[in-house]
Parts: sequence; C-alpha cells; structure tokens
Amino acid sequence: MADYDYDVLVIGAGPGGYVAAIRSSQHGLKTACVESRETLGGTCLNVGCIPSKALLHASELYEEAHSGALAKFGIDIKGASLNLDAMHAEKAKAVKELTGGIEFLFKKNKVDWLKGQAAFTGPYSVDVGGKAVTAKNIIIATGSSVAPLKGVDVDGKVVVDSTGALALPAVPKHLVVIGGGVIGLELGSVWLRLGAQVTVVEFLDQILPGMDDEVRKEAAKIYTRQGFVLKCATKVTGVAVKGKTATVSVEPAAGGATETLAADAVLLAIGRRPNTDGLALDKAGLTPNARGQIEVGHDFQTSVPGIYAIGDVTPGPMLAHKAEDEGMAAADFIAGEVGIVNHDVIPGVVYTHPEIASVGLTEAQAKERGEVKIGKFPFLANSRAKTNRDTDGFVKIIADAKTDRVLGVHIIGSLAGTMIAQAAQAMEFGACSEDIAYTCHAHPTHSEAMKEAAMAVTGKPIHI
Repeated sequence: MADYDYDVLVIGAGPGGYVAAIRSSQHGLKTACVESRETLGGTCLNVGCIPSKALLHASELYEEAHSGALAKFGIDIKGASLNLDAMHAEKAKAVKELTGGIEFLFKKNKVDWLKGQAAFTGPYSVDVGGKAVTAKNIIIATGSSVAPLKGVDVDGKVVVDSTGALALPAVPKHLVVIGGGVIGLELGSVWLRLGAQVTVVEFLDQILPGMDDEVRKEAAKIYTRQGFVLKCATKVTGVAVKGKTATVSVEPAAGGATETLAADAVLLAIGRRPNTDGLALDKAGLTPNARGQIEVGHDFQTSVPGIYAIGDVTPGPMLAHKAEDEGMAAADFIAGEVGIVNHDVIPGVVYTHPEIASVGLTEAQAKERGEVKIGKFPFLANSRAKTNRDTDGFVKIIADAKTDRVLGVHIIGSLAGTMIAQAAQAMEFGACSEDIAYTCHAHPTHSEAMKEAAMAVTGKPIHI
C-alpha cells in the first residue's frame, strides 16, 4: 500500500459516505473521507432528514396544544402561541448534536476528515482543495441536490428549495408547493400546522408518485381533510416574484387555460438529481448515464476497477438508509468480504401525520407478476389507535396467491414508519402472511393491525 496515501478514500460524508468510511476503518483499512461542508452528515443530517423531522415533531406538538385537540383527553390549554425562533433553535441544536456525533465517530475509528471539494485527477487520485491525494480504492458518495424546473428560479427568499423551507423566518400566509412527492408534502405539512394555507401542485394525476394507488388515494383524502389544497394533473409554467410575493402560473398537465396563484412563499420540490458536477469523472474514466447517475455492479464497483459508487449518485430510490447499507456493503467488498443489500426490501417512509410507509411491491406491480391475495385492516378497528383517537389509515399486505409469500406491505398510520420494520424483516426472511398471522403481537398495540392484516389475507381477521 506504500504507493497510495490511503487504502480507501470516500468522497462525501452523508449517510452513505460516513458509514462507508467507518466500516472501511473497522476492517483495518487506512481510510479518509472528503467533505466540503463545515460539518459532517451531508444533506440528510444538515438540511434534510434530521432538521425536517425536528420541525415535523415540533409542529405536531404545536398543533395539538394550539388547536384544542387535547381537550377531549382532559387537557385544556389556553393561550398557546408559536415561538418560531425557538423552534428553529431546537432544530439547530439537534443537527449540531448529531453532526458532532459523527465527528466523534471519525476520531474514534481513526478516519481522516479531508476538508474540501474533491475532483478526480486520475483513476486513483483526487485533488482536495489543491492537495493531491491517492487511494487504492475510492468510494463516490456525493449524494444529490434539488432538481431544477424551467421557469422557476430559487432565490432563497420567496422561492425556496427544501433547504430554504426548513428556515423560513415567518409562517407564510400562502405556501405553494411545486411537487406532490415526499419532500413537498412533509415540509408543506409543517407550515400547514403552523398556520399557513398550503396548495400543492402536482403534474401527475395523484400525489405520491410511485406508491401504491390505494395508499395514494387515501392519503389525498386525509391531507385534504387536514386543509391541504391539492391540484393534481397540473403543470407549473412559471413563477414571477415581485417584492415579497410570487405569482405562480399553472395550467392543466394535458394543456388548457392558464391560471395564477398568489403566494408569499413557493417551495420547489419536484425531486433530486445526483451530485456529480465538479468531480471530473472523465479524468477517472467514468461517464454518468443519461440520468446523471453512476452505474455500478452487484459489488457497487463502477466500470473502473477500484472505484465504487453508492447512494443517490447510483440508480434506485434516493433514501438515506439505502445509502447506509450500500456504504457498508461496498466497504465489505473492498475488504474481501461479501456485502449484502437486498434492493427488493428497501422501506420508504413519508413523515407526515399520519405517516405512510411501504416496502416491496405495490398491488399493481405484484399483479403484473402473477395472482395475488390481499389483506387489509383499518386502524379504526385497532384498540390502541381507537383509544388514542388516532384512527386514520390501514395496513395492507400483498401476498403471492400460490405461495403466500409476502410481496409488499403498505401502511398509513401514526406509527407507520416504525411498524414497517417488522414487514421489512419478515420479507427479508421470506415470510408468508401466515408467519406474521401466527406471530403473537402484544396487546394493545398498533402493531396488532399488522397481524390482523396478515390474517385478512386468508379472509380470517378477528376484529372486522
């Protein structure tokens, strides 16, 4: 290894990158991680997953206290008011604690943090802030950034991306969200609960593209009841900003008359694109595909031996936990072991209230492959949910009609994000719906809805 500065060099310290670096060092490999931010953790910890969950939680608490929803439980709160500065400060505190935690883990695991922007100068060499660094193995883990939309210029004040939406200094009177996907709905729900009118404009005919159709329809009903204005099958043709207000021009996706929406905040959230600009991939012998992604093999190795790529820069869902698992697997392969990621069992969660979680195939996808059986159980019939007066949603299990093997699970419910782990683990072990049905679940818990949905696959639920 004398010819190289490091055994492993990871570019990017997001969830995939920092995990890959730690795992590599645990294998006894001399490891460094390049990160240009002032703090570790990438988009997720700094301006994504973590701060958004802090605001989601805080806004839910505010709504409970402010709306009088707790009165039925004998809790009368009068005069509850919003201190947005304090809410942002608590968010920042959580981010600082977690990013600082990664810095501690780097020191503990003897991972060198190289501060700066990385650019390839050859297959096994990069420039980091003017300094040449070489490595026998390089893992690209640079993540993704907000996808642009023609006619919409993000100014960071009136028109914001997801980062700006996490730091609005005041609650907007009217927030227009461009994009009815996960990010738009999560951040839209924060400001809705804090008092904004929220309009979501989605190009497709339903919100939450890619999710199970039944889940999408139920979610739309729930969100509309909460106060969202959903304008589906609608295209944004431009946003004009004048002073502190914006005029959003929209028209039917299929074509038609233009109308305008007046807003004092606009959130662009139509998706994300891989971060490969500035890496000088051509000097490493790499060419991204048509979508800007870096293609990899089963071992996450690119077309250039010794260069790996993980997470959002590769094909597949752009999820932090997918990147983490791929980061560990890539490090394992580099160390001569076998890395394991089952891309058929990657759960996804929408952290609105109620939460929405899915793993595996949708009903439509499963039916394309053969005959299926479906079991559903509503939280309205679950004793814990009913006691908590939190009965929106259901659990839906899709199983192969012949083998009973679970093909997909979809949940709408306040604890869906936590409950989906049971489904993912069951699918990882090749479980049948019968396996879940005959597993004893504690009473009274929301998880009993999973058991009942599994029983419903064979038409034998108890409580409906």
